[in-house]
Amino acid sequence: MKYGFTVLFLGAFAVQAQTKKVDTMPAPFATKSVTNFSNVIGWEEGQTPKAPDGLKVTLYADGFENPRWMYVLPNGDVVVAESNSNYSAVKKVGATVIGASKSNNLENSADRITLLRDANKDGVPEGRFTFLEDLKQSFGMLVIGNWFYVANTDALMRYPYKRGDTKIAGAGQKILDLPAGKHNQHWTRNIVYNPTTKKIYIAIGSGSNIAEYGIDDEILKATILTVNPDGSNRQIYASGLRNPVGMDWAPGTNVLWTTVNERDELGDDLVPDYLTSVQEGGFYGWPYSYWGQHVDPRVEVQKPELVKKAIVPDVNLGAHTASLGLAFYTKTAFPAKYHNGAFIAQHGSWNRSVLSGYKVVFVPFKNGKPAGAMEDFLTGFIADIEKDKVHGRPVGVTVTPDGALLITDDKTNRIWRVAAK
Repeated sequence: MKYGFTVLFLGAFAVQAQTKKVDTMPAPFATKSVTNFSNVIGWEEGQTPKAPDGLKVTLYADGFENPRWMYVLPNGDVVVAESNSNYSAVKKVGATVIGASKSNNLENSADRITLLRDANKDGVPEGRFTFLEDLKQSFGMLVIGNWFYVANTDALMRYPYKRGDTKIAGAGQKILDLPAGKHNQHWTRNIVYNPTTKKIYIAIGSGSNIAEYGIDDEILKATILTVNPDGSNRQIYASGLRNPVGMDWAPGTNVLWTTVNERDELGDDLVPDYLTSVQEGGFYGWPYSYWGQHVDPRVEVQKPELVKKAIVPDVNLGAHTASLGLAFYTKTAFPAKYHNGAFIAQHGSWNRSVLSGYKVVFVPFKNGKPAGAMEDFLTGFIADIEKDKVHGRPVGVTVTPDGALLITDDKTNRIWRVAAK
C-alpha cells in the first residue's frame, strides 16, 4: 500500500509539473536598456508599404501635419486629427535626452481636424476641408446624435453637428476635464461609444514611465474612464493600463478591447506591449507590476495586494513595438481569414537595440476571442534595419464603409489605403 501511495503521489506531482505555466518573460535588465531612435527617410515616388497577396496599397491622401487618428463620420467622410506631443526641441526623459532630429520629432502640434470626402467612392478623396481647429492635442473623435465629440489632452469637448457638415461652425462645450498636468508623457486621449451602455469610454495614458514623479501625480491616469454623453457620472472602468490607445468592440460581443504600450528601460525584450479585453473594475498592473504579477523592481513603494489582482493580458504584441491603432474588421471585402479579426498599427521602437514594430499586424478572432497567432499584415516600413532607417511609422487604423483599411503614417504626413484588388 505504501508503494502504491508513492506511485499515486508521484503521478499527481508529474501532472502538476506538466500543467504548471512556464514564465517566458526574461529577467529585468537581462539586456541593457538602449536609446535607438529610427531615422525616417520617407517614401520615394510611387513607393508604398507591402500588403498580402490579393490586396492593393495606394496613397489615400498626404500633405498633413502629423496625422494621428481617424474617424469615419455617418455619411462616410473621414476626419483626421493632426496633433503631436508638442514638446520643445529637446526634452529629458529620465537620463535620456530626446532630440528632434529623427523619428521622435516631438515639436509643434497642428491641433487641427481635417475632413476628407470621397464623393464618387473611387478610393481617392477629392474634397478636403478644415473641419475644426484651435484644439489642444486633439485625438479621439466620435459622433453621437447631433454632437461631434473631440478628446483634447485635457478636456472632452462636444460641438453641434449635422450629417454632411464640412466645417464645425458652432461653439464647443467642455463637458469634462481630463487629467493632463505638469507631466503628460502619454498625452493622447482616445474615445469610443457603446450604445448598449450609453457610455463614452476614454483612454488615459500615464503621465510618466513608472510613476517616477510619484503616484499622486497620476490621479485618474493609466485608466479607461466612462462618462455619460453629457459629461456626467465619470467612473473608472479599468486601471493599471500604462498607456491604452486603440479601443474597439470585439464583433458580436459587448466586450471592449484595447492596445496598451507598456513600460520602458528594462531591456530589449521587456515589457511586451499587448492587446487585451478590458474587464470592468480590472487592474492591469501599472506601475507596480507587468504582465500579471511580474514586479517592477524600480518602483520604490509597492502594493502587493494590488499586484496579486493584476490581470494577465490576452495577446503579446512584442516589446517596444508601440502598438497604437486598433480596428476590428467587420466588413467582407477582405479575404475571409480577416473577418472579425483585429488590425493593429505598431508605431515602432525607440528603446530596443534592434528595431521592432514599424508595421501593421493582424490577430485572428473567432467568437469574440483571439483564435491564432499574430501575423504581419502591412510591412515595408523598415528600409534598413541595420542602419535603423525606416520609410514611415504607422499610427491609426480604421475601416471604411467599402471595406478598405486606412492607416495614418504620421512622420511622413500621409494616409495609406489597403483594399481588395
